[in-house]
Amino acid sequence: IDHPRRSFLGTLALGAALAPFGAIGGARAQTSPSPAAPAAATGQRAQASFAPLKRITAGVLEVGYAEAGPADGPPVLLLHGWPYDIHSYVEVAPILAGAGCRVIVPYLRGYGTTRFLSEGTPRNGQQAALARDLIALMDALKIKQAV
Repeated sequence: IDHPRRSFLGTLALGAALAPFGAIGGARAQTSPSPAAPAAATGQRAQASFAPLKRITAGVLEVGYAEAGPADGPPVLLLHGWPYDIHSYVEVAPILAGAGCRVIVPYLRGYGTTRFLSEGTPRNGQQAALARDLIALMDALKIKQAV
């Protein structure tokens, strides 16, 4: 049993479960104007995006993912939930990368450019399947531990 990975996945599951509530509360608590405030005042919004996506074979998937920050920085994995995708983190990833983190934002199974390698692989969105996918991605990227 790899206890650090289990601890990571438990924290990840809790974070995923609480993420929608944090986003709602954070939006109400904002008191200072954001950098996009001038554009919002004119009815325009700056369009942020990731650098070109990367792809890697990881377990039963070919995973499409965005990456930002230094390759030797502490790894941070940002996982989206339904019905969102990696663009939920398009404004967060540069902040973490600017702080020196290696930020990886993968499309989960069934989303974006992530594809199953075999037609025979069961299509399953259970948390255990997503956890296996994440461990396979970490192994493929040679990441021992991440936040």
